[in-house]
Amino acid sequence: METLSLISWNVNGMRAAERKGFLDWLKKSPYDIVCVQETKVSDPCVLNAEMLNPDGFSSYWACSTEKKGYSGVAIFSRLAPENIKTDFGKNILSQEGRVLQLDFKKFTLLNIYFPNGGASDERLKYKLEFYKEFLEYIKRLEKNGKKIIFCGDVNTAHNEIDLARPKENIDNSGFMPIEREWLDKFAEAGFIDTFRFFHPDKKNYYTWWDMKTRARERNVGWRLDYFYASKSLKKNLKTAAIMPSIMGSDHCPIGLKITV
Repeated sequence: METLSLISWNVNGMRAAERKGFLDWLKKSPYDIVCVQETKVSDPCVLNAEMLNPDGFSSYWACSTEKKGYSGVAIFSRLAPENIKTDFGKNILSQEGRVLQLDFKKFTLLNIYFPNGGASDERLKYKLEFYKEFLEYIKRLEKNGKKIIFCGDVNTAHNEIDLARPKENIDNSGFMPIEREWLDKFAEAGFIDTFRFFHPDKKNYYTWWDMKTRARERNVGWRLDYFYASKSLKKNLKTAAIMPSIMGSDHCPIGLKITV
């Protein structure tokens, strides 16, 4: 068996990330698969060739066709997938460039940028419907024999330990009970929150900080980014980490190591 190292990172704009040294970081990295969210790229062809094909990696993109410079996810992989999927039919998962699926021989990887529900009641409903359709979809994949890893910006902190100020945010999108219930449902369906699997009681580890209030300097943050894995992959999980020292976005990367 070999060990694979995976990264997930909301880069808050691919062009901005490039200006801040993303490509240099990627080329020097030891990682096998790097998933990024909120690329804000409507057409990857507008990026330079090095971003599309960094040394040692192939890139795969899902982009928003409804709104330019919005949403979007990408995966940089040293491994060649057996199948690539961005079209999930006439449903919410195919909208806004939020879901990218790569099928590998031993597992299926989904890179997701879950919606933010804070803008309006309508967007909160959209977010909850996205959770519902996504959970139904990955349950179907498992029934078809797939072993699943999904990662990304989930846009919800699950429990009080996952944000610095839970009491003050109980009525704010990102920590509302109605949102957190969906993360309960992921767990009830057997999907493992890999960071909590290895670090059940670790406090003050967050993945997002409000830039306007310079919250990162004070570590007043939220854990919004996750790697989840099928229960069938439990024995393959080796380590999970949060990397707050890596700068370049209002989010920091998270990591997962598995054996395959």
